[in-house]
Amino acid sequence: MPTPARAETATAVPPAREAPAGLGERAAAHPGEPALMDPALLADPFGGYGRLREQGPIVRGRMPDDAPVWLVTRHDDVRELLRDQRFVNSLTAVPGWTGEDPRVAELERSGLPAELHPLLLAALPDSDPPVHTRLRRPLARAFSARRLQALRPRVGALAEDLLDALPGHAEAGVVDLVEHFASPLSLGALCELVGVPPAGRPLWHTWSADLAAGHPERLRVSTPALVGQVRELVGRRRAEPADDLIGALLRPGPADGGVPADGGGRTTGADEAGRVGPDGDRLTDEEIVSLVLALVPAGYGTTAHLIGNGAAALLSHPGERARLDADPALWPRAVEELVRWCGPVHMTGLRYATEDLTFRDTRIRRGEAVRLVLVAADFDPRRYPRPERLDLTREPVGPGEQQVGFGHGLHHCLGAALARQEAEVALAALLRRHPGLSLAVAPEQLEHAPVPDGWRLTRLPVRLGPRG
Repeated sequence: MPTPARAETATAVPPAREAPAGLGERAAAHPGEPALMDPALLADPFGGYGRLREQGPIVRGRMPDDAPVWLVTRHDDVRELLRDQRFVNSLTAVPGWTGEDPRVAELERSGLPAELHPLLLAALPDSDPPVHTRLRRPLARAFSARRLQALRPRVGALAEDLLDALPGHAEAGVVDLVEHFASPLSLGALCELVGVPPAGRPLWHTWSADLAAGHPERLRVSTPALVGQVRELVGRRRAEPADDLIGALLRPGPADGGVPADGGGRTTGADEAGRVGPDGDRLTDEEIVSLVLALVPAGYGTTAHLIGNGAAALLSHPGERARLDADPALWPRAVEELVRWCGPVHMTGLRYATEDLTFRDTRIRRGEAVRLVLVAADFDPRRYPRPERLDLTREPVGPGEQQVGFGHGLHHCLGAALARQEAEVALAALLRRHPGLSLAVAPEQLEHAPVPDGWRLTRLPVRLGPRG
């Protein structure tokens, strides 16, 4: 995350660390092609990808496995390609592709049981129309404004309970906000949304920790266990309907009331359990299990890191924090600016061209991979005046959502409203309860995971100070 220079005001944010010259040094066999695992880019993606953005609108780079990839960095271009249906998420959707799905090889290397592979490969983020459309529609209805509004008081209660316990976790006056606040709050909110009973939540914590740490041995145990629990939850909700996300996905009509999916009061094509098969708008049990599993990395991890990143940003910008103290009505706009300035997701997954095409004078061949660099787009001076500044009063530069931290178009994050809500509730409660809160280390000393696709603090050590 960008951090303030000590000699400047708290809203001026040059790169936190000096990046070594030559972003492509690590890819010695490919001069001029930046490697995503280049230490310079990992240390300062804000400045590093910013320099690539100013070199040109599209740059050829190298993936961690040395495979070539096109990097698109400018705001308007990123938004355009997020809408462009000539690109797909799955290589198997490219016309004429006859090779193996690369995700299968990845799952085989992980050692996960083969019977779980179809379930894990069916995840919504990896799918393309028409499958993506059919899976997304009922899930979008389940993420209704009414359901999220009803969840807000429970998120607030979770935040208050965690803040009550926070002093007990302090060692020598220092406590880690990622471990003891941001992560358990986000996971707890997800479990509330899905309908996971308290007794089942430790398994969710175990699996999410194993997933984040990338421990194959532990995932071979925790993944089948969690799949079994979710299957059991789906079966229980079919027998005992409830107003949670799984219950909403199982209902024959639109997930949040109103007219049924076919608009006429009929349950067309549904079986005796109220489900419609692959050609309808309704979901099978296994599709529901797959959707729920995908919520853990998409809906828990990213939101936890948004809360952690946002807390670090506010604690290193006392002037902006004072604005929130003076005007709490500023919080929704503040969260939008935090998503832009220190969002946890820095680039999309791989997208593949379905045909030969030219984009910004660059020829992209069918089957070639593209990644859209969200962090470069959200710091693009063509879109944002003085983008390096954290400005919680920043005025929108156009209608609708402008930052691309939640994606855009067909693959816009379904949980964006929930993530905003959690971040607002969590950060407002944190600063209200602990007005003397301060970082326990200098901003540039905060540790983050060395991954190319996001900014994720591994720890956020703070001193609580006097309670409000």
